[in-house]
Amino acid sequence: QVQLVESGGGLVQAGGSLRLSCAASGGTFGSHYMSWFRQAPGKEREFVASIRWIGGSTYHADSVKGRFTISRDNAKNTVYLQMNSLKPEDTAVYYCAVRRVDRQTYDYWGQGTQVTVSS
Repeated sequence: QVQLVESGGGLVQAGGSLRLSCAASGGTFGSHYMSWFRQAPGKEREFVASIRWIGGSTYHADSVKGRFTISRDNAKNTVYLQMNSLKPEDTAVYYCAVRRVDRQTYDYWGQGTQVTVSS
């Protein structure tokens, strides 16, 4: 059974940085995208970034481009989200998720980690 465990969230002042981690276990991910999503209170979940496990191609939402960077460590089966120049509007629960490259739906989700950016 695939498990995704996020960590690294917390409270930070505007302009600060955080690095989120997502440790994956219980499967192999050679044909998958690992992604980060976020959901703020009262808002729909939105895509943040994704990375192809093999090859490392990355995609970032326009709202975070230039500030956030997704990366992965294949040996540790871990995906990271480096978040710099954080803004109060980045406050949300951040989730990692995994899907096959030939599918549009995400099969597995983590439990989420809270990021709060104070102004």
